[in-house]
Amino acid sequence: MVSGPTRETVLVVEDEPAIRDLLRLHLTLAGFDMHEVGDGRKGLDLARAQRFDVVILDIMLPGLDGVTLCRALRAEGANRNTPILMLTARDTESDKVVGLESGADDYVAKPFGVRELLARVQALLRRQRRGGEAAASHKGKIGSGGLVVDPEKRQATVRGHAIELTKQEFDLLYLLAARPGIVFSRAALVQQVWRDDAYVTERTVDSVISRLRRKVEQDPQDPELILTAWGMGYKFADVE
Repeated sequence: MVSGPTRETVLVVEDEPAIRDLLRLHLTLAGFDMHEVGDGRKGLDLARAQRFDVVILDIMLPGLDGVTLCRALRAEGANRNTPILMLTARDTESDKVVGLESGADDYVAKPFGVRELLARVQALLRRQRRGGEAAASHKGKIGSGGLVVDPEKRQATVRGHAIELTKQEFDLLYLLAARPGIVFSRAALVQQVWRDDAYVTERTVDSVISRLRRKVEQDPQDPELILTAWGMGYKFADVE
């Protein structure tokens, strides 16, 4: 297999050899450089040692389950902002929500179609390549209530302490904070943050909002900054 600096790298953490073989074949044919492990603990060690362009995690893993691994990747290390696609053996809403709330960007239920999985991987990469486009139309730091968002550095601080945000979390937070008091429907947020990625649903918005509140609100159950407009969507608190 020929690799080079332009080959995008994918880490696959999956304990079923047949699925790893399938992914290796098709990801390689699609031009990716795939790295694979069958154990969650080994996956964490590898992800802490090397940065990848995409991470694909199974939920049910020996050593360390996929949800715990996902949260660990989001907490620190070279892949804290890397797109994560989670594989789940059960196509139930609760499994999907748990995966998204742990920090995953998308999910695919087993058994999955290879074309769908590759399309989702490419969609995640498109989001990542867009970088700061969502914030590019605004200049300078913004925020209120102890929150400061810096679009140039793509950093946010809460009461003087820096917080770690994924790309989607930052883009969504900045979009809301840049327009205090303006209500965005879930569909509008999908349109502006995720753009043309057909696999993102309005439920994804709820999951990312929930994660953001845990990071920026003093009491996530009684938010003061990221507010729900009941029956409509979400807004950032009006600047007093």
